[in-house]
Amino acid sequence: MNYTALSSLFLADDAAFLGVTIGLSIAFVAALAIGFFVGSFIRKKNTDKRLGEVEQRTAKMIEDATLECKAMKKEAMLEAKEQVLQLKNDFEKESREKRNELQRQEQRLVQKEDILDKKEEALLKQSNAAEQQKRDLQAREQEIKKTQEKVAHQHELMVQELEKVAQLTKDEAKKLLSEEILEETRRDVALQVRNIEQTAKEEANNEAKKIISLAIQRCAADQASEITVSVVPLPSDDMKARLIGREGRNIRAIENATGIELIIDDTPEVVILSGFDPVRREIARLSLEKLISDGRIHPARIEETVEKVKKEMDNEIKQAGESAMFEVGIFGLHPEIIKLLGRLKYRTSYGQNVYKHSIEVAQLAGLMAQELGLDVNLAKRAGLLHDIGKAVDHEQEGTHIQLGADLAKKYRESNNVINAIAAHHGDVEPKTVEAVLVAAADAISGARPGARRETGTNYVKRLEKLEAIAGNFNGVDKCYAIQAGREVRVIVKPEQVDDSQATFLAKDIAKKIESELEYPGQIKVNVIREFRASEFAK
Repeated sequence: MNYTALSSLFLADDAAFLGVTIGLSIAFVAALAIGFFVGSFIRKKNTDKRLGEVEQRTAKMIEDATLECKAMKKEAMLEAKEQVLQLKNDFEKESREKRNELQRQEQRLVQKEDILDKKEEALLKQSNAAEQQKRDLQAREQEIKKTQEKVAHQHELMVQELEKVAQLTKDEAKKLLSEEILEETRRDVALQVRNIEQTAKEEANNEAKKIISLAIQRCAADQASEITVSVVPLPSDDMKARLIGREGRNIRAIENATGIELIIDDTPEVVILSGFDPVRREIARLSLEKLISDGRIHPARIEETVEKVKKEMDNEIKQAGESAMFEVGIFGLHPEIIKLLGRLKYRTSYGQNVYKHSIEVAQLAGLMAQELGLDVNLAKRAGLLHDIGKAVDHEQEGTHIQLGADLAKKYRESNNVINAIAAHHGDVEPKTVEAVLVAAADAISGARPGARRETGTNYVKRLEKLEAIAGNFNGVDKCYAIQAGREVRVIVKPEQVDDSQATFLAKDIAKKIESELEYPGQIKVNVIREFRASEFAK
């Protein structure tokens, strides 16, 4: 019941009460009846009105609910259709994939069946062949047995005939033959023993020579290192402008003629030459010094001076090669080899002049070969040419060892010289003792303090780091870096490291040194295991 209905009801009640009040003055009963009927009529009217409004609202709500239900039903049907369509597509896709996979598997099975059939046929053929071979072998075995029986019978007949002819029994013949065989065997054994002793002596001598060579490798001698610096001094800073020339034409002419880059910066009274080819750098240096001393600097004069210096340099290179050959005392080198030796005069390795280094290696190798009674000429020749590849390693690809061996082959050096060049850094196995001597002389000349560009502090740090790397492994008791860092000796605890583990420990230390340390040449890792048993008598 709403507020309007209540208000109408209260008004009806008031009207009825008024009618009753008036009727009491006229007639109490009549007024009461009239008021009752009037109030009932009004209440019925209000009630009908409210019922109509409720029915309208109910119908509206039912209609809205019906429309909403239809919309939701339609939307649900659309979603259901989409899901059904999606499921259908997924099912079809999955079905296609499975069909394709089944087809592939079927093809693989067919191929496997074909392979198995072929293998079965091959095995069947092999089995048949084996059976046939077995039958053939059995037949041949029967034939051999018959032949052996026949030979045995013939042997008996021959023995009987020989006994008749020789007038000796079988036992007497055996005894006589055994004595002859025994005497011959004694002579053969004596000869073999003598040969074995001679071979053992030769091997012992070779082994002794190798041991002596390794001992000599530990020797040291004084060495003067040389560092070439491509710097040209100037009389004054005004000369820099003259070297550059108008719009840079002079410096371009110098660089084009020599193939070397000129660096003219703020450094007072200095010009720096930059280039990988040491000979060209030397030509540029000499040409620049001549131009500065002459004072006439222009493109034509530059080209003329550079050509003149090139000719002088060619003669000087040839003379340097011949001088090295005569100083060492070897002859018969190819002219191109002599030129390459001369080019080493302008090549440095870690600050050490390769030309002087090669001469020193040749002399050291020759002296050691003479002491050991070996081929002195071969040792000197291989020592002089061991770094010949460094004369062209800035022009061609490959290590100086490979290039040196190729050059030696090209100019018809002997196989022993080629092997010594290829083996002086341990890349290949040395075939002669002279090759070992060349490697030892190379180590003596270049692998100790002062020989190459390395300060004493850096040298000590490298040795300390080498010892620290070796000492970090389990079971290591002490370690020492010797031979200027070319060898590290590791003493292990025998109760922790056995003989087989010592081999693996040496390999592990070598790998760690290769990965963590930078060094020239190679480093030998020598693991030493010594077990001592001591007891006291009381």
